[in-house]
Amino acid sequence: MVEDDLGELIYLADPPGTSGHVVSLRVLKPPSPGRDFLDCEFVVETETVKGSFPVYVTSDDLDDWEEALGMLAGNRFVSWLNSGRTVQFKIKPVSPGVITVSVHDGPSSQVTVSVPLFPATGWIDDQRARLEEVRRLLSG
Repeated sequence: MVEDDLGELIYLADPPGTSGHVVSLRVLKPPSPGRDFLDCEFVVETETVKGSFPVYVTSDDLDDWEEALGMLAGNRFVSWLNSGRTVQFKIKPVSPGVITVSVHDGPSSQVTVSVPLFPATGWIDDQRARLEEVRRLLSG
C-alpha cells in the first residue's frame, strides 16, 4: 500500500487474465476535525469504460454496508447508499461465483454503470476486513 493510500472500502475485481473489470470505493481523505464522514470515490473500470463518482460515507453508511455484506453472504441482492443524497451501489448474485455490480449516480449525472464480475473465493470476507480498516480510520 502506498503511504498516502488510505485504502479501499470496497474492491471487487475479476481474476487476473480475464475481462479485468474492477469496481472499488476508494477513501480519498480522512475525516476532518468536526466532520464525521469520509471523502471517497467509486471507480468503475472495464476494457472500454473508466468512470469515477464522488461520494461521502458516514458511520451510518458503514453500518448499512456491514448489514449488506451479511445479506450477500446469504446470496441475496443488496442495494446500498439509498438515501438519494449520493451514488447508489447494488450487487446482485447471478449464479455461483458471478455477481452483477451497478453504480448509479442519481443526484448528479443520472449515469448507471453495471458490470458482471467473477470475484475470488472469500470476497465477502475481504470486504468485511476492508470495512474494519475504514471504521478505524473514521473513528480516528
